[in-house]
Amino acid sequence: MTSIADKLKQIKSDIRDAEYCAQRRSGSVQLLAVSKTKPSTDIIQAYQAGQRHFAESYLQEALIKQQELASYQMTWHFIGPIQSNKTRQIANHFSWVHSVDRLKIAKRLSEQRCKDLPPLKLCIQVNISAEESKSGVRLEALAEFIEQVSILPNICLRGVMAIPQQVSDYEQQRLPYQQLHQYMTALDNAKIDTFSFGMTRDLKAAIVEGATFVRVGTALFGVRT
Repeated sequence: MTSIADKLKQIKSDIRDAEYCAQRRSGSVQLLAVSKTKPSTDIIQAYQAGQRHFAESYLQEALIKQQELASYQMTWHFIGPIQSNKTRQIANHFSWVHSVDRLKIAKRLSEQRCKDLPPLKLCIQVNISAEESKSGVRLEALAEFIEQVSILPNICLRGVMAIPQQVSDYEQQRLPYQQLHQYMTALDNAKIDTFSFGMTRDLKAAIVEGATFVRVGTALFGVRT
């Protein structure tokens, strides 16, 4: 059985290869290890192999892991849907949130972030494929939403997150990421430097089109329970 350390090495090699193909600086893309449903022992193995950024979607599960792993210098990202009654804990137990798609949620995270903590880093979730079944801000409403979120205290808007409609063709995979990256570049907002998109199935396409965080779970930790 391939170890988590070996899998991590292969994934990071794939990322470096994609950076090279895209003529991007080596190290410009970070791996976000999606550890939801996985035990703390698996996360420790990834940490010991050099991984530092971990993503969770289920709050109560994540809080337990954070307590178990408090002695490790890990950066925690929340990537799941956010309910209003969970914003206080999310605001104060994570460094990054990738799934903000409502102004109400952004305001609550801003108001509830402890003043003693650094600003909470946010990504706006964009429904780039305009799918009815998915959450996210539509592209036509994104500029206004960015303006509204940018002025909130105690948070730092860093960029956008997207999960496009799944396709197998490489060129088709590139298109939504290309569209979103070009849109954000045209806004010319110097504070926005983060593009959280791309998973195992479309990692290369996402990196070619500007991803700075790629989210990988199953390829690293195995099938989720």
